[in-house]
Amino acid sequence: MGQKIHPVGMRLGITRTWDSRWFEKKHYVDWLHEDVAIRKSFNRWMRSASISKIEIERRANQARVIVNTAKPGIIIGKRGVGIDDIRKNLERLTGKNVAVNVMEISHPELDARLVAQNIVDQLEKRIAFRRAMKQAIMRTMRAGARGIKVQVSGRLGGAEIARTEHNADGKVPLHTLRADIDYAQVEAFTTFGRIGVKVWIYRGEVLPDQPRTDGAPRDRFDRRDRRERGGRGRGREPRMQASAAPRPAMTPTESAVEPVVEPVVEPVTTVEPMAAVEPMAAVEPMAAVEPVMAMPPPEEPTTTSEGM
Repeated sequence: MGQKIHPVGMRLGITRTWDSRWFEKKHYVDWLHEDVAIRKSFNRWMRSASISKIEIERRANQARVIVNTAKPGIIIGKRGVGIDDIRKNLERLTGKNVAVNVMEISHPELDARLVAQNIVDQLEKRIAFRRAMKQAIMRTMRAGARGIKVQVSGRLGGAEIARTEHNADGKVPLHTLRADIDYAQVEAFTTFGRIGVKVWIYRGEVLPDQPRTDGAPRDRFDRRDRRERGGRGRGREPRMQASAAPRPAMTPTESAVEPVVEPVVEPVTTVEPMAAVEPMAAVEPMAAVEPVMAMPPPEEPTTTSEGM
């Protein structure tokens, strides 16, 4: 419970190789101390030249130093003067023939050490740590990473009590051995103490039939490989687009001259004229109504006294 392991050391020999590639029994200790001294000699260029890592290969009395940097012009110098000085200093230090090769990092946003160094530079300039973390995560995800996790520890913001803050985006499968995860740890020296910065970057999977990309951007929205391996979306067939249907092969004569398609003109139907409306017959005027004569009221019978 709670036991951590280095993401790079866990994958040595599986998805990545060692930074020092040589084998020796008799002079193992001497060569090991030489490797440490060679790496220390590049400390003054680590920030200015954005050096990520230094690889060393040995053969008997010869050594080759491979410098991975995002700014090769600073190390090479004008007309290669800088790299010649570095080679002479290393030969004087080791007493052997040393060849120095400079490899350019085309995508520094996908290199964990360069991302951590960028955050450290901002923290030393008194920039808010949350802002520095969010900007680094945003740039890395835009570069094509599958996931990133950033953690800072120390007296954040000059607080009296040290604490740990972390931020992440995407996924970082630390237990997946085929996952290409780059890890780095850099310290920031501030006026109120040291602040440690750790960065994990997930750049995709390294499959047996595919070479390692070494930081090349990958499409984070491409889920076709997941369906082919039987992951999420199992049993769903990809939708066929109408434009994806294969077109019939054309002969050389057909491909040279494209047929001219004449527009089809539809006949215009004539509209029959409407029949004329017959005029309505004039309405005869009604006869005048004769006035009704008022009838006189009936006369009442008169009675005489004679009959009584």
